[in-house]
Amino acid sequence: MAKYQADVRALLEYIGGKENIRAVSHCMTRMRFVLVEPSKADTEKIEAIPAVKGTFTQAGQFQVIIGNDVAIFYNEFTSYAGIEGVSKDAVKAAAKSNQSLAQRIVGTLGEIFAPIIPALICGGLILGFRNIIGEINFFADGTQSLADISQFWAGVYSFLWLIGEAVFHMLPVGIVWSITKKMGTTQILGIILGLTLVSPQLLNGFSVATAETIPVWDFGFVQVEMIGYQGQVIAAMLAGFVLVYLEKFFKKHCPEVVSMIVVPFCSLVPAVIIAHTVVGPIGWKIGDAIASVVYMGLTSNVKWLFAAAFGFCYAPIVMTGLHHMTNAIDSQLVNLYEGTILWPMIALSNIAQGSAVLAMSILQKKNERAQQVNIPACISCYLGVTEPALFGVNMKYGFPLVCGMIGSALAAVISIGTGVEAYSIGVGGLPGILSIKPQFWLSFLAAMAVAIVVPFTLTFVVGKRKLAASQAAPAENSQPAQAEPLPQQEAAAPGEIKAPLSGRIIPLEEIPDQVFSQGVLGEGVGIEPTDNVVLAPADGEVSTVMEDSGHACGLLLDNGVELLIHVGMDTVSMGGDGFQLHVKEGDRVRLGDKLITFDPEKIRRAGHPTTTAFVVTEPADFTFTFHTNQTAQAGKTTVITQE
Repeated sequence: MAKYQADVRALLEYIGGKENIRAVSHCMTRMRFVLVEPSKADTEKIEAIPAVKGTFTQAGQFQVIIGNDVAIFYNEFTSYAGIEGVSKDAVKAAAKSNQSLAQRIVGTLGEIFAPIIPALICGGLILGFRNIIGEINFFADGTQSLADISQFWAGVYSFLWLIGEAVFHMLPVGIVWSITKKMGTTQILGIILGLTLVSPQLLNGFSVATAETIPVWDFGFVQVEMIGYQGQVIAAMLAGFVLVYLEKFFKKHCPEVVSMIVVPFCSLVPAVIIAHTVVGPIGWKIGDAIASVVYMGLTSNVKWLFAAAFGFCYAPIVMTGLHHMTNAIDSQLVNLYEGTILWPMIALSNIAQGSAVLAMSILQKKNERAQQVNIPACISCYLGVTEPALFGVNMKYGFPLVCGMIGSALAAVISIGTGVEAYSIGVGGLPGILSIKPQFWLSFLAAMAVAIVVPFTLTFVVGKRKLAASQAAPAENSQPAQAEPLPQQEAAAPGEIKAPLSGRIIPLEEIPDQVFSQGVLGEGVGIEPTDNVVLAPADGEVSTVMEDSGHACGLLLDNGVELLIHVGMDTVSMGGDGFQLHVKEGDRVRLGDKLITFDPEKIRRAGHPTTTAFVVTEPADFTFTFHTNQTAQAGKTTVITQE
């Protein structure tokens, strides 16, 4: 008899019936649906089904959280519904049809720029250091810089431009490479196309405005200007997509026997021609137009209104993923105006949200569990990473988010009102001042002060009234969420569960996935791995594995406790690439036995966090203490104790 017969019937009914299901698959814990009409799904009734632990919608997928028994539930559901499951990739592809055009564009932009952002941040810091060394006259009564009085620092100043030039002048190479990587075409062709856009044979794009003459290729019947696209974003993106679609076209229509010769040649050569004759000039104009409109808005008579709106809305924009669009605008502003007035406001928004979290940490100073989230989220926010603060604290309570938005808006008005300008995209948060041009440091500090004081004060005042005592401090009989790091042991004592993976143990709430971070699947910890081998944390039996993806493993301990080890976030989409399972369902394992090996670099290159979830999915009437904020050694360090 089917284990979930009643639950399966209810889910099919409440999800809108068979005809409302376009595609369905599952991962280690969730059913993943692509629905014809998502509005037909009755979320409230679905979440009331006994086997369902929660639901959410992400990237066009309606996900139903089941837990460790998801494979059994999935098989019963597809059998009862009379539908066939599809691969995760097929579900992902189908889910795109449920996204609006804007969502797909923004999603694509985000995936294109994500691999490039570290380089842009590095470049911004380098420009900041060069500015301190060679542009600010600290010496000789304000007439000489450090580079002027020291040959060593003059050499450093010159040397650092080697990296700065590579980041900003050669940016099109990175953009075209990232596009080919994202679209699944030949990456080396993308790199070559990018290089043809910034070749030293061409007139440097930054010199076009001041050049007396522009060199040309003379073909007799037509002349083509030899202009480089250094620093150009839109032009590089258009050229990249031309190459991608040319390659896909020729791959589809070219016989396999000659594809190795025909496809690269017929894709690259026309792409280079089109880039320099059509899309390059068009992209240049579009990029300049967008940057000019933004710049005009932020320098107009109503610039304060533009600034206030941007500052107020930026945090919600981050929560939707739309903030990736600002990277392209910032890059274009830097190229066109040799600086950006947009980036300082982003850094100020980071600070404002962090200040709201700081107030929450003071309000909840007696709540150890809350502090495990508040303090790291505040620190990361002040360093420019806002997601832990936004999703883990501010959005959870609501009012800190709004207070941060108000402070950000006021700080943005000061920033724009005083003309604060950054050299480029840099480190967000408090270190953002390193990217600010020195003549604006005092103004930026004033804006920073507002971004700190206003959100903190508002959050503290509102929180004093809104937070109940139960939210400010835990109940007296509650289990401590954090204990002192335990000494490493060679063997597990009764009631001890070891770390399955070496690395930093973090609170569950810091895991960058709402299902795990909210404890939907159970309490546990996160692990930021420093190794690539997952070991059995205790004696038991392998209850479930994901054979096709190899990214997760479930264990049933001898005392009835069930554990889930999930390597990385959303790594099911990798289809097993970078993962190797060493066990199968039903295997008996002992503490320290090898379960999974994985490639952290492949996970990162695929755009996924390597953070590993270690969760108690079935407590079996035990209570648990989780030992976080320590560095653990796989199979030796105790991270969970049970009573």
